[in-house]
Amino acid sequence: MADGEGDPGVFTATALPGDPRLLPTVTSAFLGTRVFRDILHAAGVYSGAAGDTHRADVPSPLGLRMAAPGAHSPAESFTLNTWTGTFSHTIQSPGYTATHQLYAHHSLVHLMAFSVTIRRLDGSTHPVTIQLQSLFVPQSQDLDLRPGPDFQGAHYIYGQTLVPEVEGGPRPTVHMLWTPIPQSLTLGGEERERCWEFLTAVAGSEEEAKRSYSAGLSLAAAGSLHRSHVRAWAALRRGCSVELDGPLALRQALQGCLYYLLSAIPPRDSPGVLFHGISPGGLSNGSRGEDYWGHVFWDQDTWMFPNILLLYPEAARAILQYRIRTLEGARRNAREQGYEGAKFPWESAATGREVCPEEIYGTQEIHVTGDVLMAFEQYYCTTQDQKLFQEDGGWELVEAVAQYWCSRMVWSEEEQLYHIRGVMPPDEYHSQVDNSAYTNAVAQRSLTFATDMARDLLLPVPEEWEDRARKIKVPFDEERKYHPEYDGYSPGEPVKQADVVLLGFPLMHPMSAEVRRNDLEMYEPVTDPAGPAMTWSMFAVGWLELKELQRAWSQLEKCFSNIMEPFKVWVENSDGSGAVNFLTGMGGFLQVILFGFTGFRITGSSLLFDPAFPDDITKLKISSVSYLGNKLEVTITREEMRMEVTETSWDLPPSPLEAVLESGQRFPLWEGMA
Repeated sequence: MADGEGDPGVFTATALPGDPRLLPTVTSAFLGTRVFRDILHAAGVYSGAAGDTHRADVPSPLGLRMAAPGAHSPAESFTLNTWTGTFSHTIQSPGYTATHQLYAHHSLVHLMAFSVTIRRLDGSTHPVTIQLQSLFVPQSQDLDLRPGPDFQGAHYIYGQTLVPEVEGGPRPTVHMLWTPIPQSLTLGGEERERCWEFLTAVAGSEEEAKRSYSAGLSLAAAGSLHRSHVRAWAALRRGCSVELDGPLALRQALQGCLYYLLSAIPPRDSPGVLFHGISPGGLSNGSRGEDYWGHVFWDQDTWMFPNILLLYPEAARAILQYRIRTLEGARRNAREQGYEGAKFPWESAATGREVCPEEIYGTQEIHVTGDVLMAFEQYYCTTQDQKLFQEDGGWELVEAVAQYWCSRMVWSEEEQLYHIRGVMPPDEYHSQVDNSAYTNAVAQRSLTFATDMARDLLLPVPEEWEDRARKIKVPFDEERKYHPEYDGYSPGEPVKQADVVLLGFPLMHPMSAEVRRNDLEMYEPVTDPAGPAMTWSMFAVGWLELKELQRAWSQLEKCFSNIMEPFKVWVENSDGSGAVNFLTGMGGFLQVILFGFTGFRITGSSLLFDPAFPDDITKLKISSVSYLGNKLEVTITREEMRMEVTETSWDLPPSPLEAVLESGQRFPLWEGMA
């Protein structure tokens, strides 16, 4: 890869990818679709029981495509602008241009919209007609839809999902209003330019759908509908700005990842909108049979969450509230398997009950419960937000996870240690193993955090939490000085994905630099090169930790085979299989930049930093790192690292910060001071 000119946040092509799965997505916290697709999804709206639960397909009026009648192969271009959160399709003919713009409104999360603008380029006075080709039919295989009366010129349908997730459970209702779409649009002979706007509002209640549609109409009448979306989206992008000086492909990948991941989170000032978690393929995907059917995995808590927390802790809190709302389902999962506390599902939808179609994962891949709690720990260390734990249900979740781990362990008389047996580690090539290093380490971390949290909240600490945290087995080979993946692992056995390397980061399990290196050396050559995209990111972070910059870069470069042109859509596996719009891989990639290049590590007492850049990168600027109620602008070059407190205005009173160097020198950080 070489440096190049061009805007790293604008992706333009003259033809669309042959595989429609690789088309870009336009998404808000509540609605999502893929461009030119005739269905959309609404957050939290699933249909189907248990393992058949999937995102309900809502018919979408937004999936139309422009065509120029009679024109012989007019010039076309397709652009995803990540700065404005807008996709556009332009037809260029000798006498006119026609532009179709599509977006999910960032602040009006129940509203999606598109416009068609025809602009005359010459002095002619003949009419110009553009055809609108649409596959839209107001029916769904997942919803019992019926028509209602028109509202302010919009058509109206509503209905419930057909099958609840759990027997006797709720069947979500969908209400949709949309502007009727003609088969063609014509610019009159006397007109130079005209713009037509079309709105679609989708909500869980008739009142919310109508409110959103009316708000959109008012903005459209004032000529500011798209501008209001761009303003809200641009404010988010500014607040989460990350810029690199380095190869163009790297900068494009960075801005693409930020676009797709930030599209999935709630806007600021939306306390009334429930958040329903982030699935590996995002809200735009997840129909039956695709992208894990829209279920939420550890991908959210381990791979996406740390980036969101660092840049936008309010959205991180919303993700944790999704887990709190599904706690009762997690308790039921534990009871059904004969354990205490709460066992979070391997695959989660609306209720927290296990919805994985294959029993083995739901039964054995239990590390997800510790992954959920680690997100709570990272959030608490970063914000000191005790309200989440004291008033909003967080402590009940922490306690339930600790109870689960205690009930899941058994005492080994032989080793005088606690074991966790019969699990599947993150490496899914192995199952029914004992003492997965990652699973046991994350369980230990859960119990340690629960103990610390109880003390902070002045609550009694059960003795068994400390005892089991101290005495759980985390396999370690004293002779080779590395962590075997599980009891009986033989060096050289193939591994599906990042597993033991996660002990170093994000778990920060205590180990020497020698052991960290040995773990990387042991598992890098045996990890499946066709494995999921996030894997190489964690090897890159490990090598950056050890200041092996070229080795880190070679791992990061592997990610690029998962980024599909022209719209930088990630695929789970480099052969194109698995989930598309793979936010998990993007989350891992962003962690290399936000935690690998900076060396940021979130601990109970500080935010550590230890920058390291590969040779091709000369500067990194993160505009808004959130820490203890402060916003920090961080700029790192090869010569220096600058930190400036730019804001101290979060809900919590900010804590005064100081930078402490290894030499012991201390530098107070006050607002406006670098």
